[in-house]
Amino acid sequence: MSTHISQLHANILDRITKAAKRASRSIDDICLTAVSKQQADNRIKDMLATDQSVFGENKVQEAQARWRERFADARTNIQLRMIGPLQTNKAVAACKLFDVIETLDREKLAKALVKAMDKTGRRPELFIQVNTGEEQQKAGIAPHELDTFVKNMRTVYEIYPVGLMCIPPAGTLIFGHAPSPHFALLAKLAKRNGIKNLSMGMSGDFETAIALGATHIRVGSALFGKRN
Repeated sequence: MSTHISQLHANILDRITKAAKRASRSIDDICLTAVSKQQADNRIKDMLATDQSVFGENKVQEAQARWRERFADARTNIQLRMIGPLQTNKAVAACKLFDVIETLDREKLAKALVKAMDKTGRRPELFIQVNTGEEQQKAGIAPHELDTFVKNMRTVYEIYPVGLMCIPPAGTLIFGHAPSPHFALLAKLAKRNGIKNLSMGMSGDFETAIALGATHIRVGSALFGKRN
């Protein structure tokens, strides 16, 4: 196992522990997702050796090649989460492969997932992606539309989301705008809709997310190092 990857992993776990302590939270309530998209196989192998058991992928095809072919032996021991945009024509493949899909962001996808779950017999846990910054170029349900969307998921499609997910606008830290309002808004929306889990916070802001209630954080470069 690479000492470098091991050290990075240990450092992130230490930071999570300290952030949880500052927020008077239990570390057991915070799940670290290792974002393995576009990472080299040797880094994935080294990360698996640390006993990291939750991984996040952005693309169905890339995840299939990795976890059904090159790392098929490790697949049964990990939780695999879809954290990137999901096309409706990939819904069946996603249901077959992933344990959690974090990017339910439109009614059309909900319909496709219902059909896919019926076809495959698998029901991944679902998070709704919320576009907290209401950015035109970004996927996700607008905050003011979330209550209605959640109600429709439950009553029309019998989909019961277990969490909400958000990605604050790019460059929030670079341009001096803290991601805190986006995390706080997601927590407020989740509480209002009786949803427990919050997937928020990445390499540059996960400690802030933990302070504001994150139950799942998605860390890539801070765990693996910069992508080649």
